[in-house]
Amino acid sequence: MLDIAEELDRWVGQGRDFAVATVVAVGGSAPRQPGAALAVDREGTAVGSVSGGCVEGAVYELCRQALEDGESVRESFGYSDDDAFAVGLTCGGTIDILVTPVPVGAPAREVIAAGLAAAARGEAAAVARIAEGPAQLRGGALLVHPDGSYEGTLGGHRPPDGSGPALGGHPALDRAVAAEARAMLDAGRTGVLELGADGRLCGEPLTVLVESSVPPPRMIVFGAIDFAAALVRIGVFLGYRVTVCDARPVFATRNRFPEAHEIVVDWPHRYLAAQSAAGGVDGRTVLCVLTHDAKFDVPLLELALRLPVAYVGAMGSRRTHEDRDARLRAAGVGELERARLRSPIGLDLGARTPEETALSIAAEIVAVRRGGTGAALTGARVPIHPDTAGPVTGRIGSVA
Repeated sequence: MLDIAEELDRWVGQGRDFAVATVVAVGGSAPRQPGAALAVDREGTAVGSVSGGCVEGAVYELCRQALEDGESVRESFGYSDDDAFAVGLTCGGTIDILVTPVPVGAPAREVIAAGLAAAARGEAAAVARIAEGPAQLRGGALLVHPDGSYEGTLGGHRPPDGSGPALGGHPALDRAVAAEARAMLDAGRTGVLELGADGRLCGEPLTVLVESSVPPPRMIVFGAIDFAAALVRIGVFLGYRVTVCDARPVFATRNRFPEAHEIVVDWPHRYLAAQSAAGGVDGRTVLCVLTHDAKFDVPLLELALRLPVAYVGAMGSRRTHEDRDARLRAAGVGELERARLRSPIGLDLGARTPEETALSIAAEIVAVRRGGTGAALTGARVPIHPDTAGPVTGRIGSVA
């Protein structure tokens, strides 16, 4: 749901009734991951996708039905050899879908609206909803902030005057889910929590969907060259917040990089050190060093390779790489740290132009991020949609 937050935030502002279908779990080769969503308003307008087209029609009708009867529902879709014409995924995978009506006046609308607004602003937030469990607990929502505080409840409807705990719920349920959701938010993860049955809690097992929205990951491009301009464009396309940094003010200009979110004139290593100290880089940050000039590269990479970032790549020929590696070794950078460096940067696509080179760099970044091999899928015996992290599942025995 939070992946289409900007559009849904507008719908909330316009006072539209809508229902949202969200992918809860996937199995096998499925085109979309947990958190992917399709929303439908009262007029039949749709936004988003849960399957890339395979089951959109059926999910659309589920949303329309949810708006009519006001009931949340969970449905599974998969491929059936017994009925090739049944609604399902032609790719052979399975997906579980949670459909939640969010009309004006719904108990959870205010909480969901706050989560959508936060995500639309690019702020970190997590929204938890009951995906499977007792009927009296469905329809609630919990908005969890990075500091662990939360709004709303998963315990069903509150009394009409808004006082007291949610009817049919238990405050410990909200506290436990908030704690788990905060941990998932810290990691930028979306998935399900399975809570163990506890008579003092609700008497039945619960499955809770937690969707996390975090600010866009950063791509910092060092070296204001023509290849950097192409990389900035594709970085923005992939959803990164892109910064260009170069010590030469004549090259680091807005005219040369109109699509960059930020342009910085500073020595690369000095800028990266300041960003690291200020918490401006994290485990999702990618660093692309395109200067291929030792006086810039070596002090920059000496720092970059010791930071817990997702990717560090450096442009240059194999001869340049060997010289750079020797300089880094002489500077005291260890073997394991130097092994993190992707150099020469990018995948072997036979790239020549700046645009082709940017594509090869971006392809390597995606492969590292998603656990891909970079090999052609034709004839390969590898999953098309690898799940490198495995299912996101927390198990809580008792939260009373």
